[in-house]
Amino acid sequence: MEDCIFCSIINDPKDSYVLYEDELTMVILDIANDVDGHSLVIPKQHYDNILDLDSEILNAIMKTVQKMSSHFIENLNYKGVNLLNANGSAADQSVNHFHIHLIPRRNNDGIDAWPQFEGSKVTLEEMYEYLKIND
Repeated sequence: MEDCIFCSIINDPKDSYVLYEDELTMVILDIANDVDGHSLVIPKQHYDNILDLDSEILNAIMKTVQKMSSHFIENLNYKGVNLLNANGSAADQSVNHFHIHLIPRRNNDGIDAWPQFEGSKVTLEEMYEYLKIND
């Protein structure tokens, strides 16, 4: 897709740090360089967000997420991995090409990857009735 930074990287990865690549996915270091090892798993074909993905591509992405997470823990001595994703402008998606952030973690690394929520405005029962899928 024109003007998509991830599509540009996929088409010409020479100035990127590609950690892993297969037929359908690519893993790159995040250029923000905000956390050691912060990586992005991206599909090689452009999809705006999770709602655009078909099950084959979503499965391929998750397989790559698992592969990289296992690599971090089994080969590089990390102790955990945060998976982060945002879909749509209301969720603060900054690049409209589906991607999953991988943040490799060590014990007591000082990284706070969880947002601070203010608390729900409705009861669990109300939210359950609102959110559940009725087939």
